[in-house]
Amino acid sequence: MRVVYFGTPQFATPSLAALLASRHIVVAVVTQPDRARGRGQHVTPSPVKALAVAHGIPVLQPERLKDAELLRTLAGFGADIGVVAAYGKLLPQALLDLPPRGMVNVHASLLPRWRGAAPIHRAIQAGDTITGVTIMRVVLALDAGPMLARVEVPIDDEIRSDELEARLADAGTQLLVDTLDRLEAGTAAGTPQDETLVTYAARLDRRDSQIDWTRPARAIHNQIRGLHPWPLAAVVWRGKRLILRASTLAPGTLAPGTSTLTPGTLAPGTIVDVSAGILLVATGNSPLAVTEVQLEGRRAQSAREFINGAHPTAGDRFEPVSVS
Repeated sequence: MRVVYFGTPQFATPSLAALLASRHIVVAVVTQPDRARGRGQHVTPSPVKALAVAHGIPVLQPERLKDAELLRTLAGFGADIGVVAAYGKLLPQALLDLPPRGMVNVHASLLPRWRGAAPIHRAIQAGDTITGVTIMRVVLALDAGPMLARVEVPIDDEIRSDELEARLADAGTQLLVDTLDRLEAGTAAGTPQDETLVTYAARLDRRDSQIDWTRPARAIHNQIRGLHPWPLAAVVWRGKRLILRASTLAPGTLAPGTSTLTPGTLAPGTIVDVSAGILLVATGNSPLAVTEVQLEGRRAQSAREFINGAHPTAGDRFEPVSVS
């Protein structure tokens, strides 16, 4: 089939690469306009655009999706079907109606759980132990279309959101190609989503960086790894912003609702111990081991390097960051 592909970030590149290697024909790519990215804020193309250009695929970067000229241009490519993967904007009905076989979406969750903008991050933050990729029909409502296929991917205790994103991106590639093959053959049947099981993955913002140390250790650990690489969990230490880039569950970490702490003896957010080369921090139940940090204006470093260079001590307190 002739395919028009809508996608923008790195997550969307493996699916595009899989289509380019398949017997289907990618006739055009639609991606977000070039933006300022990275620490230097240089204007660069999206990862999807870079891949498309490297393969000589026409690229469209509209600011507005309801533009009549865009519809005419896309119609001229004669696409049979549209594929959407983390494009970044909701598609209007006029676009959805354009390809004769409609549009399908590569979504990074096991729908109907985690509809919305940040399904990978929210799954980790919630402590989910399994996620996956769902291929669904695109409808006007957010991630609500009938499901055509899905694959499960486990979430282990240490994986961070960027690492899980890469796994999910790879997991969806063959699933997408197989789904297009079945759609072409007329053998793909959609399964309606159970609306009683819907959860929403709200878009991340800087307010997610704040840590409430009165929560259980496991919940804070999930927050730290779920916010990597942005916006990153952070605290204030000796008046400076300190990013907590990685943590691990200390031996004997308790489940939420249980505690090894005597009330009133150790305030949550207090450094308990630094002697083992990790920052052991009191939480609402059992201590959490912080293993990688980044002090404002400095490079990321292991907790051991930070301890040796900045000399935090037991009894130091991590204060909440101020975010707007």
